[in-house]
Amino acid sequence: MKVAIYPGSFDPITNGHMDIVDRASKVFDKVIVAVLINGGKNPMFDLDERVELVKKSLVNNKKVEVDSFTGLLTDYIKENDVDVIVKGLRAVSDFESEFQMATMNRKLNENAETFFLTTDMKYAHLSSSLVKEVFRLGGDIEEFVSKPVLDAMIDKGVGDE
Repeated sequence: MKVAIYPGSFDPITNGHMDIVDRASKVFDKVIVAVLINGGKNPMFDLDERVELVKKSLVNNKKVEVDSFTGLLTDYIKENDVDVIVKGLRAVSDFESEFQMATMNRKLNENAETFFLTTDMKYAHLSSSLVKEVFRLGGDIEEFVSKPVLDAMIDKGVGDE
């Protein structure tokens, strides 16, 4: 069985992320969406909330498992018999940073293969940070996130500031 991991902070998970997961699940037998803590970011949702939102957003994809982790991705893939790291690319700037990370992962674990999927063009502009910013400024984000994510963001009330 070929197992892939799609790691990210997913704060929040967007339709662009879900597109990458759906497409990866056509290639791999199982896709682990691994929510991680990114110390460099100030999250809107805590780790448990993000895991729950990912589960709710991907509930219909039976090839998906949702998990969370801290520490090195290379340790996680070794401990969980993961074959491939899946990363989505929106632009050349994504490639540069993701290529650097993929190279480091291979240095840390020679079995850490990275599988890049280019985004669907309708999501090329989409990022969690941008979705949060548009929401905070009162913009409509309904077409960018799942209903559970939209509801959770409204419940947070951050857009009313």
